[in-house]
Amino acid sequence: MNNSKCPVPREQQPTNEFLELSNSKFFASAKTNKNFSILLFSIWLVAFFIFLFISSGSTYFDKYLMKYIFLSFFGSLSAPLLINIWLFLSWYYIYKRLTSEKIEYEESGWYDGQIWIKPIELKEKESLIASIEVKPILRNLTQVLSIIISLILVGILIFQYNYI
Repeated sequence: MNNSKCPVPREQQPTNEFLELSNSKFFASAKTNKNFSILLFSIWLVAFFIFLFISSGSTYFDKYLMKYIFLSFFGSLSAPLLINIWLFLSWYYIYKRLTSEKIEYEESGWYDGQIWIKPIELKEKESLIASIEVKPILRNLTQVLSIIISLILVGILIFQYNYI
């Protein structure tokens, strides 16, 4: 954005917000399937062992070892689910800011919200960034989210109808 024409503070400009999110190692991991898969798998593995440790204190699971392991497996999926939702909401916020015709911003605090209408050149540039850079990330996060939710639903069905 041309700073002389744009009243939006630099850190609140959608292109700069996108660059800031892209430069973050955590949020940028969602750009590539391999890095993101490794991140989610490692988070799930740590959560699985934490859930195993917490569940081991139950006397109920002394008799039902498979339920103990499956409960820890499906319960620990909540950690990657929450991480995935957090990443999705962050990238979706940037996507909405990039594709919006208006930018809401604050000059000095929460009480002085302003709205600036983007010029057509800037709107086209940011729409291109949104469709080429951000949309594939959102698609990837949506696919991973559906896989995790499917696994959680399978776990609920297994425990609901006592298949183990």
